[in-house]
Amino acid sequence: MSMGSVLKGAFERIVYKRSIGFGLEYIGLATLRYPRLVALAVLAFTILAATQVPKANVDGDLLRVYAHSGQYYDAYEHLSETFGTFENDIYVLVNAPNLVDPDVIEEVRSLAFDLELNEYAVGTMSPFTLRKPNGSGGSVPAVPEGMLTADEVAMALMDLQQNDPMMRNLITPDVTGVVLIMFPNQELVKQNGAKAMIESLRQTIAFYEGGDLSIELTGPPVWTSEMLNAAVDDQIKFTVWGFGLGAIIALLALRSFFGAIIVAATPFLAVMWSMGMILLFFGSFSFLTIIVTTLVLVISFAESMFFVFNWLAFWRDGMEPNKAVDATVKLVGPAAALTMLTTFVSFASLSLTPGQGIREFSMAGALGTFLLFVCLMTFLPLLLKLSIRLGFKAPPKSSVVLTAPLPLSWFLASRFGRPISILAIVVTIVLFIPYVLIKPHFSFEDFVARESTALTAAESIDEGVGGVAPLYVRVPLAGNDPNIGPVDFEEVRLVHQIVESHLGENKVISAASMTNYTETGFTREEVFDAVGPFMRKRFVTDDGSQALVTGFMPTIIDSEVLKQLVNDLQGEMAAAGIEDVEIGGFRILTTFATDDIVRGLQLDLTLSVLVNIALIGFAFQSFRVALASAIPNLFPVLATIAWLYLTGAGLQLTTVIALTIAFGIAVDDTVHFLSHYLHSRRDEGMAHLDAVRHTLHRIGGAIVATTIILCSGVIIVTFSELPQVALFGTLFVSTLAFAVVGDLFILPALLAAGGKFFHPLGKIGVRMVDTDPTPDDPNADTHTIARVPPAQVGQPGST
Repeated sequence: MSMGSVLKGAFERIVYKRSIGFGLEYIGLATLRYPRLVALAVLAFTILAATQVPKANVDGDLLRVYAHSGQYYDAYEHLSETFGTFENDIYVLVNAPNLVDPDVIEEVRSLAFDLELNEYAVGTMSPFTLRKPNGSGGSVPAVPEGMLTADEVAMALMDLQQNDPMMRNLITPDVTGVVLIMFPNQELVKQNGAKAMIESLRQTIAFYEGGDLSIELTGPPVWTSEMLNAAVDDQIKFTVWGFGLGAIIALLALRSFFGAIIVAATPFLAVMWSMGMILLFFGSFSFLTIIVTTLVLVISFAESMFFVFNWLAFWRDGMEPNKAVDATVKLVGPAAALTMLTTFVSFASLSLTPGQGIREFSMAGALGTFLLFVCLMTFLPLLLKLSIRLGFKAPPKSSVVLTAPLPLSWFLASRFGRPISILAIVVTIVLFIPYVLIKPHFSFEDFVARESTALTAAESIDEGVGGVAPLYVRVPLAGNDPNIGPVDFEEVRLVHQIVESHLGENKVISAASMTNYTETGFTREEVFDAVGPFMRKRFVTDDGSQALVTGFMPTIIDSEVLKQLVNDLQGEMAAAGIEDVEIGGFRILTTFATDDIVRGLQLDLTLSVLVNIALIGFAFQSFRVALASAIPNLFPVLATIAWLYLTGAGLQLTTVIALTIAFGIAVDDTVHFLSHYLHSRRDEGMAHLDAVRHTLHRIGGAIVATTIILCSGVIIVTFSELPQVALFGTLFVSTLAFAVVGDLFILPALLAAGGKFFHPLGKIGVRMVDTDPTPDDPNADTHTIARVPPAQVGQPGST
């Protein structure tokens, strides 16, 4: 045999002589051929996954989402390594109407010292720990001890509030509140977790709460801890709700208790497998990967329902139940493989956007998608055959509710196919306008749990004193003087003034804000020595090569306002001749990096759409099929984006992720529809319109049932305490709702209207799958194309 004939044979095998599932359905055929061996493999893998589940934990580090996402993350990381930042600090807001009472101020002093002694503290900053130069080379407490009258206390606090640069941000203007800042031991926090640290701090302050003092904790660690708690609570609710509701819908659809158990068993195992492998590969869940288990749950419920509906339809049409399992694997397996690939592509496309969190979500989702397909092709056929042995009887036909829309769908497609098709095409084209115009949008409060007490406390600090959302400006110094020489000091002072002009008086601290001490005769070295080595590093590096100017923004600030602020600061500093400055901070990182990530995800969405449509066309070996699938699948995504554009919500991080994954899942029903349509044309010899009608009535009920399961399973997500997660659920459900309209009304209309255009589809030479290689039929010819007699081709919704 010549090399040319070998290459030609290989090419034909890949392009023409294959199934639409690209051979992945052979996983199911292997189950039929070697049931005991596959059962042992399923058991072993289940045990491996089960050993990982007890290790389940969620990493509360929000930076994990942005890690390695580009220049803004690199700048933030460099800033943190050089100076340390206020991003990990705990703010303790202490309010007391009679704060100037000597007894009350001493009680607050005791609280400040107890915080400093907390095992998680490496230092604190407060009016009681701060010291000021005494003129003889030493320092004295900023708030004198042993004051006897309220007037003495008031004078001391007001003097600090008006004259000390740092106390301006720690003492409220009306002298009824102070802010105590604790600097956590990051190694200990990493070892024990932020939750343990916060609990320890709450125990410390519990002794002082009540009576004269009102105490609240806030700061990024508290926010992320609240987010983490909300995420874990959400996941428990999502899993319980999704599993329970999916089982109930299966019960109502199948009208069989044991049938519902069979449908629910595969999702249960698929979730266990996915959880185990995510924990094995990544060590923990993140704020994004924790969503994957919910998606795996609802997708596997839908696919399991589709599989069981097909099996029961074969059985009701007179096929022996074990043979019905085999026939279902053969007929549904290739389409299920293709739907898995489209969802896999949607997840995988996200990995093209930089950012550790996005890539982990992409890999976890792709892994979960593949695992649920393997579970469907191995565990479910074995479970069905076991249930037959145990005496399971076929339940009555499916509920009429599932088939209620089908007569209307066929009526519209057959009578008004052409105008509906034209309208759908025109609307879809028009919907590209919002897709092009929509812009990224970031809102920090959307990441924080609803009714967050920490966020409320942060807003109180914003109103009264400085702020817990720092903006940092790194200023390179030419003199390398640890005490900042005159020339460098003038540059720091100018940067300080520019930042203060935008953020407001007393909202900026730097070496230039200590002039009230230097103007009275103290040197900068004495002032730096007085604040201590820990705080000194937040003004200037030990080698004197860089200085830091810190501005305190409001905690809640619109992303567009923040971007404009940064642009204005950069422009004014450049105009003043100050070069190589770098503006950073967590809020800067999240706002600008989110813009870049969202734009990247938007391209990923576009790529996912194009690749999936091309994949469908290649799988069926017809660009006509690709065109038929394009409109009903573009419509739901574009319609949802148009809604986001018109409401002003813009594209957010979870928005684009939801749309990308929802698109990959929405394609599934289209693939099943086209697969059965082509099967009717090619293998059953039906005319074009008869094939459309037959397919609609055969699988329309399954499309309705799976959509109900998907939407019902995810709709609980819309009630999440985390606004971003709630938005994810809302968009996911709305996209799938639009998708069922596309599959039940637009796709049949397109096929019916394009009779001559789609006529050649009946001659496509793509095999569905090889014939049954099971021991039940040892004489089967494994090189022929599978054929299922028309009388035995049963699908959900058949009558």
